Amino acid sequence: MDRTFHPRSRKVAPLVAMAAASALLIAGCSSNSGGKKSEEGEAGASAGKANTPRMTIALVTHQSPGDTFWDIVRKGAQAAAAKDNIKLIYSADPNAGSQANLVQNAIDQKVDGIAITLAKPDALKDVVNKAKAANIPVVGLNSGVSEWQKLGLMEFFGQDETVAGEALGKRLNEAGAKKAVCVIQEQGNIGLTQRCDGVAKTFSGSVETLNVNGTDMPSVKSTITAKLKQDSAIDYVVTLGAPFALTATQSVSDAGSKAKVATFDLNKDLTGAISKGTIEFAVDQQPYLQGYLAIDSLWLYKSNGNYSGGGEQPVLTGPAFVDKSNVDAVARFAAKGTR
Repeated sequence: MDRTFHPRSRKVAPLVAMAAASALLIAGCSSNSGGKKSEEGEAGASAGKANTPRMTIALVTHQSPGDTFWDIVRKGAQAAAAKDNIKLIYSADPNAGSQANLVQNAIDQKVDGIAITLAKPDALKDVVNKAKAANIPVVGLNSGVSEWQKLGLMEFFGQDETVAGEALGKRLNEAGAKKAVCVIQEQGNIGLTQRCDGVAKTFSGSVETLNVNGTDMPSVKSTITAKLKQDSAIDYVVTLGAPFALTATQSVSDAGSKAKVATFDLNKDLTGAISKGTIEFAVDQQPYLQGYLAIDSLWLYKSNGNYSGGGEQPVLTGPAFVDKSNVDAVARFAAKGTR
């Protein structure tokens, strides 16, 4: 990995507290997730507080409005920021061009580090190079495990989406599934595409992808319902996010289908659905851990020159399965919004 852009030329210590950056705009966020204003976060866990000089870190994601998955990522990031004496600025936009603009805003404000998702990496290539030119370290999380090194990011925290998809495909085989539909809620998101491709790679039955508009949940529901009515042979609906799984259970009911629902990702409502048996299982990538490690890694780099994964390998946070056999072990954490 070429780390020449990494700010090794910047002195690791002593740190210089940067001027506080004004809040970045949160675009396209709503309800109880991204609708919050950019803010310095509260801690999701208590682990003392570093006495290193105050620094400012920007977390810029591709969160869609209302996608509660990102609430968990933010809580992890906020916990790390509170521990590390960091001012955390969060912003998000599902439009790749707008996400790139938010990264540019962070560069303009001379933040001490940037953590980004790479759902659509080509759109972020130029702005990552600008961060490089400004000697601002950039790490990746969640989306882009196959692209972070190509873009020259310092580290990456997440799961290999293809491996996760392959694991789910094998699980469908064990369940005796014959025909599945894989529901993509955001077209063009490389991580979501890799999940469905992974399922298709190992699933011995047939699998078809179904694109839906993830920002319009009633539309998601009606599209899945129509698909199930159209094809009664579908015996598994695979969704790629917890809110969509819960909606898919309604579609199954509305369609009069006997299809079962499996998904990627967790939230507190989903753990309840697994306990009740309305959702079979979920692939957990630990979003809290992704947010926490991304921010903490920048603090470690700035304060101690560390590279997680040696700067050469991603730090994997999943996949792991959560089903009826183990859901109780994670449900209490999910209830707090941290799993």
